[in-house]
Amino acid sequence: MKIESLIKGFMGLCLAAGMASPATAQFTMPSQATRDSLAKLTNADHQKMMEALNITSLRPGRNGMDPTHPRYANYDESKANPYPNLPEVLTLKNGEKVTTAQMWWEKRRPEIVEDFDREVYGRVPKNMPKVKWVLKGTSEQTVGGKKMITKELEGQVDNSSYPQISVNILLNVSTPAEAAGPVPIVMEFGFIAPAGAASARPAVANRQGQAAMKTWQEMAVDKGWGYATISPASIQADNGAGLTNGIIGLMNKGQYRKPEDWGSLRAWAWGASRAIDYLETDRDVNAKKIALEGHSRYGKATLITMAYEPRLAIAFVSSSGEGGASLYRRDWGEIIENLTSTEEYHWMSGTFMKYGGPLTWNDLPVDSHELIAMCAPRPVFISGGNKGDEWVDSRGMFMAAAAAAPVYTLLGKKDMGTDQYPGIEKGLMDGDIAFRQHNEGHTPGPNWPFFLDFAERYFK
Repeated sequence: MKIESLIKGFMGLCLAAGMASPATAQFTMPSQATRDSLAKLTNADHQKMMEALNITSLRPGRNGMDPTHPRYANYDESKANPYPNLPEVLTLKNGEKVTTAQMWWEKRRPEIVEDFDREVYGRVPKNMPKVKWVLKGTSEQTVGGKKMITKELEGQVDNSSYPQISVNILLNVSTPAEAAGPVPIVMEFGFIAPAGAASARPAVANRQGQAAMKTWQEMAVDKGWGYATISPASIQADNGAGLTNGIIGLMNKGQYRKPEDWGSLRAWAWGASRAIDYLETDRDVNAKKIALEGHSRYGKATLITMAYEPRLAIAFVSSSGEGGASLYRRDWGEIIENLTSTEEYHWMSGTFMKYGGPLTWNDLPVDSHELIAMCAPRPVFISGGNKGDEWVDSRGMFMAAAAAAPVYTLLGKKDMGTDQYPGIEKGLMDGDIAFRQHNEGHTPGPNWPFFLDFAERYFK
């Protein structure tokens, strides 16, 4: 398993067990024994799910690091579309065309939601427990020359149904001390140091050859907004070893998942919705103007949150790749078989593993353009990088955004205006679906100012 996945999983397990977050400067690499233990638990859970699905083998994923590897990722556009025909977003399963907004909301959208629930991201259990938000502390800092007040919050999930597992969601919310009223909030899936620990100043990657940019927090403050960070690891571990802990483990009373149960991506999205529950009660926050950003695996979670959470106003989906905005039917960089491997299967429902084994990509009843369409009519900014970010398939994300356009136009909104790939650093920013590929690596940094300007259109 990749070291990054092991570390993130270890962090989630620490938080689920009530230990201090290791996401601090003091964090040290887990020991080899710990990594071996996590890998063993993950492999056992993965095998258990294969047995539940009667799957004896899975196709191997692609290697994105070694060009000499026999399974090296494809980066040849002529080979990238083995299944060019996507599911029709505005056609019901009975073949009837969707011609009105009412048909979309009452018939087609529910069909798409059911397919994603059953086959891709899994079902959120019924009767989810309540979350009690507790203020753990406040602090004051100067950001962008303005005084900000940060509330350190803990969302204590009711675990009376299974006291052996505790889940406490970490959320920090910062608002201008001298604001005249409630302000918009940009919330990020990120990392939070435990209360009282020194944390580094959040930074945005610099443009190559240019002076240091402001942090995204400083840019948001310049617009008079606040910002927030929610810790995904405090909701659910980013590792198969953690599936019997966290919110998924709590709901399963410490037992293995069933095939249609939710994975970590859907769990993180659930946690973000609980953060919105809190933000609706905060008098310093304009809860009608909440944006969510996530990068890489958290970009996947951001798009899922936006699709399922109607109270979210706008989303910045950064380098989300396979399992996020990139088309599943594309053969470029990361592919479905990577998502069904022991390194990534925990993000998805167990059922999804079928598509890396006995079934093909083309057997999926949905594709990611329909996940973007589920966000309509609200604005979505799809972002990717170039050098060093090929794995996430920026063109495939653009293609998905273009294929979601008919739903936006049906609902009276503006699409990107083209289905022709615009190239690098030629953003399509005028519609309610926006796309921009920057020329740097696996980072949201260069696209932050473009997203914030995009969001300002809706937050004025």
